[in-house]
Amino acid sequence: MESARFLSLLQDAGFNFFTGVPCSYFKPLLQLLEEMPGGRHLSAPREDLAVALSAGAWLAGKTPVVYMQNSGLGYSLEALASLHLIYRIPTLILLSHRGPTDLGWEEHRVMGEKTTALLDTFCLDYLTFSESIDASAINSIHQRLTSERSPCFLLIGKDSLS
Repeated sequence: MESARFLSLLQDAGFNFFTGVPCSYFKPLLQLLEEMPGGRHLSAPREDLAVALSAGAWLAGKTPVVYMQNSGLGYSLEALASLHLIYRIPTLILLSHRGPTDLGWEEHRVMGEKTTALLDTFCLDYLTFSESIDASAINSIHQRLTSERSPCFLLIGKDSLS
């Protein structure tokens, strides 16, 4: 899917604050986020800081999106558990699902194989990104976040965004 279309779907659904740690899977999307007016996008040096920024944004009345590699999931679980899960902070987390299909990048294999099991262990909702994602699907995710007041992950594979 074209990143501009995906970003438009997110914004039309009400997502209005973006933060995270860059990943090559998100490069086209990140180029668009960097062009956003001040205060709507803030790149973070670490995943746990992005998670904390999203909590602050939500408390300030924003609807946050965090982006990170699945390798950053392990690093950010403490922040998610002590903020989002306890205080029921809804956040959409775009998670690049690196792993077994990334031939030549063995450092991603173990985390890639365990990503969904880790999300299941922490009872974190997740969906897999597909080309067929549309406004209805994004609106459904937004409604789910609002009603359940819990993070939701969208697993994004290689070359999903152009």
